[in-house]
Amino acid sequence: MADLERTFAVPLTIGVVSDTHMYERGRRQLPIEVLEVFERAGVGLIVHAGDLNDRTVLSELEAIAPVLAVHGNNDTPDLLDQLPAVMRFGAGRFTFVLVHGHQGRTARAVARTFAGSADLVIYGHSHIPKIERVADTILFNPGSPTDRRWGPHFGIGLIRVTAEQFQPELLLFADPRHLTAIDIAPTPYTVHGSRQEDTAATSSTETRSDPRDASELPAAGSDAIAAGGARRHAAGDDPASGPGV
Repeated sequence: MADLERTFAVPLTIGVVSDTHMYERGRRQLPIEVLEVFERAGVGLIVHAGDLNDRTVLSELEAIAPVLAVHGNNDTPDLLDQLPAVMRFGAGRFTFVLVHGHQGRTARAVARTFAGSADLVIYGHSHIPKIERVADTILFNPGSPTDRRWGPHFGIGLIRVTAEQFQPELLLFADPRHLTAIDIAPTPYTVHGSRQEDTAATSSTETRSDPRDASELPAAGSDAIAAGGARRHAAGDDPASGPGV
């Protein structure tokens, strides 16, 4: 695998966002509730998986924590020049790939090309929130906090990393105001819910949606739990589905 471009100490909470599509003279804005979730979670790093469209969103995110970003197919020429197409970084002993996913048949297909060469791949482009395991790699698409397209939910993500494990989590919402109902502790490095283990790394994955939207989620498997009314799904479940995955 290529050398890591950045390495971060753990424990670390990473805020994950993609496809914000904020234009300089457009009306679309990053919901303040998204920024507040990242602040409440105590993120030490934020990653953006492309299609920012304008640097404004970087400034807003950088006011909370350092930001890593890659460009997408809709980004302005200056962002295409300034941001890489792929970024590899580390947190503790775990390796991560950040890519938009537009340079292939589907975003998911692009993400799968990195399976086996990283512990977790963060991608975007499809606007479809999804967590799944391919071989020994977790593929993580946070969806979009501003444009859900055909899906029922907007989405953002958190990844909690310790020396022993990492825990990617989707936060889905139909209205940004619903994010205020989700209990986000600043550094709860005790993992609850479904856990998957292998000899290379230990990771736990879950999905939480606003409890008022729980009826929109598919039926949970036997390993899903309810906490404070929130519905959680383990890796392999589809919290949202639609064409163009």
